[in-house]
Amino acid sequence: MHIGFRWYGEGNDTVSLDDIRQIPGVETIVWSLQRKPAGLAWSSDEIHHALHVIESLSPSDEERGITRSFNGNVVESVNVHESIKSGKTVLGLSRDEALDHYRTTIANLGKAGIKVVTYNFMPVFDWLRTDLYHPLPDGSTAMYYDAAKVSRLTDPSILVDRMLSSGGKLTLTGWEPERLAHLPELITAYEGMTRTQYLKNYQTFLDAVIPVCEKYDVRLAVHPDDPSFDLFGWPRVVSTQEGIKKVLSLNSSQYNGLCLCIGSFSSRKGNDAVQAVHAFMDRIYFTHVRNIKFTDPQGSFTEVACRASEGDVDTASVMREYAEHNYQWYIRPDHGRHLWNENELKHRPRPGYGLYDRALSIQYILGLWDAFRMDIEGRKS
Repeated sequence: MHIGFRWYGEGNDTVSLDDIRQIPGVETIVWSLQRKPAGLAWSSDEIHHALHVIESLSPSDEERGITRSFNGNVVESVNVHESIKSGKTVLGLSRDEALDHYRTTIANLGKAGIKVVTYNFMPVFDWLRTDLYHPLPDGSTAMYYDAAKVSRLTDPSILVDRMLSSGGKLTLTGWEPERLAHLPELITAYEGMTRTQYLKNYQTFLDAVIPVCEKYDVRLAVHPDDPSFDLFGWPRVVSTQEGIKKVLSLNSSQYNGLCLCIGSFSSRKGNDAVQAVHAFMDRIYFTHVRNIKFTDPQGSFTEVACRASEGDVDTASVMREYAEHNYQWYIRPDHGRHLWNENELKHRPRPGYGLYDRALSIQYILGLWDAFRMDIEGRKS
């Protein structure tokens, strides 16, 4: 198991590489070209610059006696352009053009040594919450989804205004204002879209990109829908265990894999994260570990601390399952609460991506892993 930490880059994150370096166990910086619009190819120069920042130590680091460095083996995400998902020319880009750019990006990442690329295949909105800094009983804040509030919405543009106004000055991945300024065009592109047609578009994407992944040894890992159910009549196809099984069957290559976010997957009542880990272990190349707690029968939920007893996701049993299989791919803590001085406006991090709770989550994950692996090795001896 390799522990990663998502970082949004210099000048775009309240957490620094120096901060992350002091968290025991972190090996991998999970990164992306945050300001690169979806649909455009990532150049080799852009990739190598990003990796240089992540992997190298500056002279001042060395003067301070710092020797610990990171790798940048995981990219999250290379976003899929809406023209690929809808099968139509959208935002001035055709599906064929967008697929060509995606293949070029995968090839350039593979040449640079990247091992895993995460993406999602959700129409229009990559993720959705109704409150980005919801107060919790312990005085911290976390992201919250109010099912009743969403069900009453008839105009998705209201959500865009709310999200962008509360996201602060940092980039809000999946809610890019330049893209969502064309929301009416995006909504039109998905009018009448059936689940069957959407899956055909998905297969077109996989069949175009997976051969490049195989050639350059890059595992493609789809993130579950967040939350894991349909919204605004748009089809979402990575919301259940059956849905994941279907997507993995669209292309049988081992390079067509899964990024199992147990928080997103568990946002649909009845989904069993432990069962999903067991079912898809051979195709899970990246995992997000976080916990959620349902707050009403309608499916509203808040994000909570990682510990299993804090919420409705059995994070301990998830880690037991990974330990039993001696999982050798990548795990990172996902959304955390905003703690201590992070709740002050001048320190406020990107929603879900503060320093302290994610650092605490890593220690919980590692503690479970160590205990379970010691028990397994003890049983063997």
